[in-house]
Amino acid sequence: MNNPASSKPAIAYRTAGLTKVYGEGTAAVHALRGVDLEIPSGEIIVLLGPSGSGKSTLLNIIGGLDRATDGEAWFQDQLLTEMEDAELTQYRRENVGFVFQFYNLMPSLTARENVELVTEIADDPMDPDEALALVGLRERTDHFPAQLSGGEQQRVAIARAVAKQPKVLFCDEPTGALDSSTGRAVLKVLKNVNDTLGSTILMVTHAAATAEMAHRVINFADGDVRDVTENKTRIDPEDIEW
Repeated sequence: MNNPASSKPAIAYRTAGLTKVYGEGTAAVHALRGVDLEIPSGEIIVLLGPSGSGKSTLLNIIGGLDRATDGEAWFQDQLLTEMEDAELTQYRRENVGFVFQFYNLMPSLTARENVELVTEIADDPMDPDEALALVGLRERTDHFPAQLSGGEQQRVAIARAVAKQPKVLFCDEPTGALDSSTGRAVLKVLKNVNDTLGSTILMVTHAAATAEMAHRVINFADGDVRDVTENKTRIDPEDIEW
């Protein structure tokens, strides 16, 4: 007889009572209000909610970029909320890639050289040309950022993030600065990364339509999780209506 527990996906992240407060007294801002959450490994997870709802704060804490005020956050069997700064740096280096709304590329370096910035410090990196081919930029490796479109620059940023073969890819508004057509192309790249490398992808976005490509959607409101929805049927990024 099959064991039902054996069919459950592995858990990448788990939080318990996760709280984040900025400031003190009457000026205090409660960005997270005791979040309890489990995030499965190997899925595309979309975090939806209005500005100030807590989704980016959660991403920053479990990504090791910020610290919680209270509660626990786990990555697999590692308790992130108890780590020292040096341990968090090591955690990010070994496990996490970041993609932001603005590409943060070095303008004086080519696409390949921008990716090499990560591969030079990673433990088991991809070849930079392989990473750029994965995002559809095989022919643009020697171009500088100023010679690339916005969508191409974002794809370089994704290549840079995935070149160290991270277990998790954090994307904070990765299509926020792009038009709908270019945004769909970037989302297609992220789906390809998930399909090819098996990386867990957590994507913060205001674009509700993006949720249709995800395995799971986490809706935030007022610093807490309102609901979690699993998509039984997912659509291709090219079919997303913006």
